[in-house]
Amino acid sequence: MEPARYLRTPLTERLGLRHPILSAPMAGVAGGALAAAVSRAGGLGIIGGGYGDRTWLERELGAAGEVPIGIGFITWALARRPELLDLALDHGPVAIFLSFGDCRPFARKVRHSSSLLILQVQTLEQARAAIDEGADIVVAQGTEAGGHGGRRATLPLVPAVVDLAGAVPVVAAGGIADGRGLAAALVLGAAGVLCGTAFFASREALSHPAAKQAAVRATGDATLRSRVFDIARGLDWPAEWDLRTLRNRFAERWAAAPDSLAAAGEEVLRAYAEAVAAGDVGTATVIVGEAVDLVRRQEPAAAIVERLVSEAAARLGDAPSLLAPTSRRDLSVGV
Repeated sequence: MEPARYLRTPLTERLGLRHPILSAPMAGVAGGALAAAVSRAGGLGIIGGGYGDRTWLERELGAAGEVPIGIGFITWALARRPELLDLALDHGPVAIFLSFGDCRPFARKVRHSSSLLILQVQTLEQARAAIDEGADIVVAQGTEAGGHGGRRATLPLVPAVVDLAGAVPVVAAGGIADGRGLAAALVLGAAGVLCGTAFFASREALSHPAAKQAAVRATGDATLRSRVFDIARGLDWPAEWDLRTLRNRFAERWAAAPDSLAAAGEEVLRAYAEAVAAGDVGTATVIVGEAVDLVRRQEPAAAIVERLVSEAAARLGDAPSLLAPTSRRDLSVGV
């Protein structure tokens, strides 16, 4: 069998990876099995610490076993349960990933640990702050991403952050779910990619089976950004970040008047929670991004990693000049 191709970048060198691929810390979806599978395949899998459920996090850390992984947190939620950072660091992760909030209360503790600090940003202002806080890696997330995000698109945001970041590796996120997206990100100057939607329907993901099926059937045309599902879940997200999901009956009913949902009463919210438990994707949210067009089957995470790399290497191999070292980065292809 022909050996798998690989892409060497500053990200792979910094993290000791075979492939410049990180799996996103999707709350409730990116558990220990998914993170471990991505890491075993040569990327870095990241467990999603989500909203601070200690029991869940402990269980998923156990599921990852001894495989090197990262651990991600929603920063504003971590501020309400800061002790979870100590739990995470005690596990000795390769990296701590923080996004959506003020990282300053946590950055120093991470920097003084054995873990690297990965900070996700949605604007240039946030990127400057992340670099000032000593981020080892910056993730530039475009609005195409599934889940919470900002307003800037991936294609113009990534090179702007690369130009700002200097020697700090930049990872592209948002709308990347195949090797074409990985190749494009590397050409833009990124040192790798962070993928969430690509792994949402993977066999190891904790997504409900019905949600996985919905993702495989969906197209990016069927996504929207709104506050509806945060209101339905009782999550007080800061207004600067709303949520990209698939459209469904619930979204169509409430998206134009989210404040009416907030005032609808406990019966509606209780019905929503019951739909989540039952896997009723006509009501319950399916949190994927615009790249869901490229999710065509349920398969192991390792197969997704290998396909991303082989497709990207083939694309880049067609244009050798793209592989030449520059003052900004060093990208090479090998087997």
